[in-house]
Amino acid sequence: MSETELIDGCRKHDPKFQRQLYDRYKNAMYSLAYRLVGDFEDAQDVLQEAFIEVFRNLDSFKGESTLGAWIKTILTRKAIKKFRSRIRFEKYEDLPENTLIEWETGMDVEMLEKALLSLPEGFRTVLVLYEIEGYKHTEIARMLEISEGTSKSQLFYAKKKLKELIGQLR
Repeated sequence: MSETELIDGCRKHDPKFQRQLYDRYKNAMYSLAYRLVGDFEDAQDVLQEAFIEVFRNLDSFKGESTLGAWIKTILTRKAIKKFRSRIRFEKYEDLPENTLIEWETGMDVEMLEKALLSLPEGFRTVLVLYEIEGYKHTEIARMLEISEGTSKSQLFYAKKKLKELIGQLR
């Protein structure tokens, strides 16, 4: 079934099409929610709230991006809004001159996921949004209501801490 047919069926409030849309995107969106909030139950709540909003607002989807990208944006905003109060950002004056982090090879996905979830929430949120989801620092700053410089420093220190955590897990 094409994306257009799926959207048209959902706009007609057909449960069969709604279920197909949910099934098509639920795993990827759950993974993103989990990486952002760091808790299985909270991620499930965010996922459900995001899909409720998707179905309520599907008429406003203009097709300027893919449906998946539009859903991802809704889910990301929902997660940030719901958990913004618990996200803490570390304070740093300036970034060091060399912000390049050297990574070792031989990491497995499970180790990386465990280390990622061990990061402080501010670090993890910026790292996921920038490195995994591909947002720019200006977009992250706007979403999280922080400065662009804070987004950049959180990313640098998140990578540094992530490398340290991976080293501890080896």
